[in-house]
Order: sequence, then structure tokens, then C-alpha cells
Amino acid sequence: MRRFSLCLLMVCSIAIHVRSAEPAIQHDVAFAKIDGVDLKLDFYPSQTDGVSPLIVWVHGGAWRAGDKRNVPIKRLTEQGFAIASLNYRLSGTARFPAQTEDIKAGIRFLRTHAARFEIDPDRIVIAGASAGGHLAALVGVSDGVQALEDLAMGNAEVPSGVSAIISLYGASNLQTVLSQSTPHGLSVREPALKLLLGDLPTGVPDAARLASPVEHVDSGDPPLLLIHGDQDPQMPINQSHELQGAYERVGLDVTFHVIHGAAHGGNAFYDDEHLKLMAEWIRSRLD
Repeated sequence: MRRFSLCLLMVCSIAIHVRSAEPAIQHDVAFAKIDGVDLKLDFYPSQTDGVSPLIVWVHGGAWRAGDKRNVPIKRLTEQGFAIASLNYRLSGTARFPAQTEDIKAGIRFLRTHAARFEIDPDRIVIAGASAGGHLAALVGVSDGVQALEDLAMGNAEVPSGVSAIISLYGASNLQTVLSQSTPHGLSVREPALKLLLGDLPTGVPDAARLASPVEHVDSGDPPLLLIHGDQDPQMPINQSHELQGAYERVGLDVTFHVIHGAAHGGNAFYDDEHLKLMAEWIRSRLD
């Protein structure tokens, strides 16, 4: 009986040790406060040892919906990447550029607390899908653009630049997106843009220009991976072609991967093949 008890104690101790060794997910970490409301992120640590590169994930939802809990790339933690998924002010709460201000504040917070999260502050990638892809691209190519950043949100002395960008089926030029859209795309995009910008792009041309990643591309921008389906009924694939062209014109590193037959999102973008593609592309750009 004593031997059985001893064995049971050893098994329990081992089980407890294994559980305690698993990296802990941190939910609802406050990274900034605006108008008395905390902005929060969820942090998914790498499942490998040591200091990790970080992927900052930006969720989609037509700028007016969605939540940080939607992280379809979560399995990349198995590949040695930490992931921080941010909430940002939605367009029903605050108009553009509140969204980029929030995301840049989140990057500054994460870089400031790199030791706490065991991440490499010099290897931060921003990625997002749909509206999140647009915001990821915009944040990634606009380092130093004061109109898109609110340093009063904290950690003003820390840069918000990134080392690489992944945009999945996101917009790149709000000045042309409506002219490229299908009737279905217009039914989705017009009300979303009115809420984000305060009007259609033609009514607020300066805001539409500021919100367009293609307008900010210069020779110092980080490598870019674009992934888009060629049957997307909501976000024209020409939007990714435009950003690819802007990169190529100044000789920047851009990769455009088309998923044939894919629409707007879905499992085709997050299967083993495409998560592997993302992981390998990031490693090749950060190493």
C-alpha cells in the first residue's frame, strides 16, 4: 500500500511538473488606456524555449466588428513564434486613424515589455486578415508617420516599427477599392468605409489617402507577404496587386501568393500548407 501511494505521488508530481512547464497564455493584458477604457491583448507564448520572434495579429471584421479572440494562425506558436492578438477601437466607436494609433501603441507596449514576454524586440512581425490585413499593412509601411500614431497612449520613446508584414486578403488603396468591387463587394464595403472614414472615399479624399498603404510605401519599408484568393467577392485581388506594384517600384522585398479558387477567408488560408508557408517566409526574412 505504501509503495502504491509513493508511486501515485510520483505520478502526480510529474503531471504537475509537466503542466507547470507549459507556457501560459495571458488573456486581457491592458496595453493602453483611451477615454478611460483599457485596450487589451491576448498573448500566446511560443511553445519552444528561449526568446521568440513575435507576431502581432490584427483581426478582421470590416473595421467595425471582430475580436482578438479570433486567431486563426495560433498554431504558429508550435513553430517557435509568440503571438499577441490586439483589440483596437472599432469604427462604430472611433473613426480612423484610431485603429492604427491603437495598434502602434500595442507594438510599443510589447517592445517595452519584451523581457516580460520573452520576445525579441528586434524581430516583430505584424499580420492580419481582411480589415486586419489592411491595418497590418498600413501600420507596417507607416513607421514615423505622426498622423497615424498617438504617442500620448504610452511608451512614446519606443519605436513602433516592425521587421516584416503579412497581409491576408486586405485592402491597400481605399481610393480605388470601390471602383474595383463587385456589386456584392460594394454592399459590404460602402457602409464599412463610411463608418471608418466618416464618408465614402470621394467625400474625404485626404482621409482615404492617409488610410491607404500604397501611399506610404518607401524604400525603407520591411518585407511584405501578400496572400489573396482569386475568387474573393468582397476584397478585390487587385488591391493586393496594387501593393505588390508599389513595393516593386521602389525595389522592395514582396511576395504575392495567390490561392486559386479561394474566396474571402476560410480554412484554405490557414491549413498546414499555408501556415508552413507563413512560418518559412518569416524565418527567411528575420534570420
